[in-house]
Amino acid sequence: MASGCLRALVACGVVLALAMGWISCSSLGPRADLSPPSIEGATYVGNQVCLDCHGVYAVAFPANPHARLSLAVPGTSTPATCEACHGPGSLHVAAGGGRGRFILNPSAEPRICLDCHAEVRPEFQLTSRHPVLEGRMSCAACHDPHGMDVTKPAGGLGWARVNETCQGCHPQQTRPFVFEHEAVREGCTVCHQPHGSAHRALLTERDSHLCLRCHVQTPGPGVDSGRIFIGQVDHTDRLRMGTCWSAGCHTAVHGSDVHPRLFY
Repeated sequence: MASGCLRALVACGVVLALAMGWISCSSLGPRADLSPPSIEGATYVGNQVCLDCHGVYAVAFPANPHARLSLAVPGTSTPATCEACHGPGSLHVAAGGGRGRFILNPSAEPRICLDCHAEVRPEFQLTSRHPVLEGRMSCAACHDPHGMDVTKPAGGLGWARVNETCQGCHPQQTRPFVFEHEAVREGCTVCHQPHGSAHRALLTERDSHLCLRCHVQTPGPGVDSGRIFIGQVDHTDRLRMGTCWSAGCHTAVHGSDVHPRLFY
């Protein structure tokens, strides 16, 4: 009974279908209507067959935006939501299943994700990037393709707790500090692009321009408007020496256990 309910959720949920073609969901941003992935000699079997072995994914999947993308399977009322990403599953089923046997795994093949999320591909070709195209990490390292938390472990499409996602690979930068940098508390993406950037270390801005987005004050009356004040201190000449973190000043940009101004 419980298994039947789970199948119904996936099969009906919020799934839309067009015969043998992609459905693009405008709420997820711009998408192209593309042909689904193919496996030579395989045909589509539909969600119910997939769930006989992979029922665990049915619990949270109806709340996942991927549940809105589906294929219609000729001759059956069951959509092929799983196969929209994993490819037609008949050969996989006939072989008795098995990891990677006659089935596509987007975690191992980022191109499958990028066929739909094409707007992200150029970001992975920038100078500073996460090595997804190089095969050294996958989209699934940060994004949950099946659960409610598309961005691990934030809720839905949100980034409210994105720091915990980054912490998996960057524990030293995201650990608790005695003196915190407010930007880190707000989220890593305040300063870093998650996919790729033209600036080193995935930074969103070049040099001290990044810091000045938050740390700049309007000079008071009688003060040269061309001067740059931060924390009531004139930083104009100091900024000519390099970035805020590389000129020997605020080197502990993520936080410090020693100095409240993140000097070290």
